Amino acid sequence: MRPWYAALILAVSAALVCAADLPMEPHHDSGQSITPAYEGWFPNPDGTFSIMLGYYNRNLKEVLEIPVGPNNRIEPGGPDRGQPTHFLPGRQWGLFTVTVPKDFGSNKITWTLTANGVTTSIPFSLDPNWVISPLVDATSNTPPFISFGTREPLVQGPRPISVERSSTLDNPMTLTVWVADDAKVPPGTPARAAKATPVSVAWSKFRGPGQVTFSAERPAIEIDNWNPPAPAVFAGKATTSVTFSEPGEYVLRVVANDVSGDGGRGFQCCWTNAFVNVNVKPAGAGEK
Repeated sequence: MRPWYAALILAVSAALVCAADLPMEPHHDSGQSITPAYEGWFPNPDGTFSIMLGYYNRNLKEVLEIPVGPNNRIEPGGPDRGQPTHFLPGRQWGLFTVTVPKDFGSNKITWTLTANGVTTSIPFSLDPNWVISPLVDATSNTPPFISFGTREPLVQGPRPISVERSSTLDNPMTLTVWVADDAKVPPGTPARAAKATPVSVAWSKFRGPGQVTFSAERPAIEIDNWNPPAPAVFAGKATTSVTFSEPGEYVLRVVANDVSGDGGRGFQCCWTNAFVNVNVKPAGAGEK
């Protein structure tokens, strides 16, 4: 072995040892930034395209409220392109989609977030390397179905449906969703998950001026054979209630996951989004 080569190996080895001894950046409960996440894109039946987005809130505990505007904007076409204003801790997968036209071509949209004084801007495009298949994966697994009224309306996949509701501060509002799934268990699914109910749901605040409290953010699934469409073989429903701390316009998100879990274990399938737009009136205003 040549002397210079041996010296190079020794130097690299020493550097690796030193790097291993360096303390890793600790996780923080609060004070950290949020980064938009590009999940990929997929074609729609009408020829348009959907760009699927999420985010990573680096805080372990801090929930941030960032209104649409200079600190939370998607351009061009914004600043409001349907993004959240309520940011939960950790990695949040595929919360919403932005639809772009047939002739979008090589154009880009950019989501800019400023959190705790740190600004992050991430561009998104129809890069062929980022095309995804959120409605069926390589094992033929498909996302769950969500309905707010036993098939009316009904959605499957990350492009959400929205329903309108109204409530008052003095009355908890009941939320019921009907869900269904093909009950397929993708290879590599942990044994505990494989034995679980084929579909689960989780509620969260997406937008709104005040605090939102669910009686159960992850309500239990009750078997309810509401005759869902194929390829579903399991059907059920889940009920929770919600209260609000102040009047205003809110958006609640419900996501249905199959046993592949949040983010489909990183494969961008298979989950389904739906939104509930709630007009919350002052106490005593009556509910319709």
